[in-house]
This record gives sequence, structure tokens and C-alpha cells, in this order.
Amino acid sequence: MSVLDNKKISFIGGGNMAQALISGLVSCGVKPSLITVADPSSEAREQLAAKGLNTVDPTADAKAAVIDADIVVLAVKPQVMKAVVSSFADALDKQLVISVAAGLSTELLSDMLGGYNNIVRAMPNTPAMIQMGATGLYGTDNISAEQKQLATAVMEASGLVMWVDNEEHMHAVTAVSGSAPAYMFYFIEAMVDGAVALGLDKEQASALAMQTMLGAAKMAMGSEDAPSELRRKVTSPNGTTQAAIESMQANDIGRQIGEAMQACYDRSQALSEEMSK
Repeated sequence: MSVLDNKKISFIGGGNMAQALISGLVSCGVKPSLITVADPSSEAREQLAAKGLNTVDPTADAKAAVIDADIVVLAVKPQVMKAVVSSFADALDKQLVISVAAGLSTELLSDMLGGYNNIVRAMPNTPAMIQMGATGLYGTDNISAEQKQLATAVMEASGLVMWVDNEEHMHAVTAVSGSAPAYMFYFIEAMVDGAVALGLDKEQASALAMQTMLGAAKMAMGSEDAPSELRRKVTSPNGTTQAAIESMQANDIGRQIGEAMQACYDRSQALSEEMSK
């Protein structure tokens, strides 16, 4: 039995991330009839309704969807969050609110919701679209153990979940997972370009690079060894791998990756501060 059994979940916003989370929930056994999506686009509502979901126009029915829900997932852009939630904030009572809006602190969200603070802040990433996401979660002091389980179940339907105890650590989550799929794509892109320069065609290079990235990640996840030890084990003295690693070390690639993550972290902080003004 799942903690989500018979729980009514309302999504405010039906965009890509909402659809990714919904797909994960349905694949984990949540009945589509228990999910309501409020989205202003009639086309989006038609597409979602075709999947057996309840859909509403938020300008008219979002409050009803919230009143009837056990869990409310806020999946709209942070810039419009205040305007969107103003129509139903007074309908919140005991619902668990999960926000996937980047940069909005729980304090700011609480202010937007008229002081309501049963809030969990989530930072998912785009592989959630294929149920391979990695999500960081932070909850206010008001969140009960049961609500923490509910939030975990909602986000775990689309991948790995990690809780942080300090909300400031959500910026680090952004740097290591929220924005990080783009780093992986960038690395694959560079590998493909390098392989093409060495004589392979693009199709061959892409297939080999992507499978290698996937295989290395799965190997690391399934191993008791740290990534550094796995690297050491496949690096034969004076071999081809050592030549490549030494080139990366000479170019200080590790430092450059750390600096990129710091830039992401700093921008995440700045965006959060801009939102609070």
C-alpha cells in the first residue's frame, strides 16, 4: 500500500515539469482520476484530459481544485506565482503544498499564501520527464512526518529524492542536479565533437558517447567504490586512459567544473534574492 493511496493531488500549472511528475505518479499506480490539473491553456487541458486526468481552467476553478485536494503542487513560473496563488490562498487549510518553482523560498511562498506554511520546496531536474530525475526537497518546520512521506512519494515517482535540512542548501542542489543535466549534455557534445575530429561519423560518436556516459553512471551507482577508485581501477599505468586523465588534470578540468558549479550556485542565490524584493 502506498502513502499516496486515495490521496487527491492538484497541480497548479500543467507544463513540462508537471506532466513529468504526473507521468511518474500514474506509472507508480496513482489513479488518474485522483489527479486534477489547473492550466490556462485549453489545448493543454484537452491533452491532459485525454490521459484520464481532471482538468480545470484556473481562472474559474483552481480554488475548487485546491479545496478538494490533499496535496497541491505549484508548478507555475516563479514570476507569476503570486498572481496565480492569490485566487485560492484562502482555501488552504491542511493541504500539503509542494512548490517546484525555482528561486522561491518557503518564506516568500508563505507570504504569497497569506501566511500558510505547510510547504515543501522541491528542486527537480529535467530527467524527471523519463522518471530518472534527481530532486532536492526542503520542508518548513510545520511539515509533519506524514507530510514528509507524502512529498517524498510524489517526487520519488519520477526519480531519486534527497532532503536537505538547511534551505540555503537548495542552491547547492541546483548546482549539482537541478542545472546539471546541461553539464552532462555539454560534456557529451564535446566528446562527440572530439570523436568526429578523430574520424568517426556523428552517429557513431553520439551512440558511443551517450552509452558510455550512461554505463559509467550506472556502474558508479552500483559500486561500493568511490568514483575516484573506479577511475583508478580503469587507469592502467602508461596506458591510453592515463594519457587522457593527465591531459584533463594538466588543464585543471576539475577546478573548472567546480567553478562552473559555484557560478550556478551564485546565480541561484541572486535569483532568490531578486524574487524576494
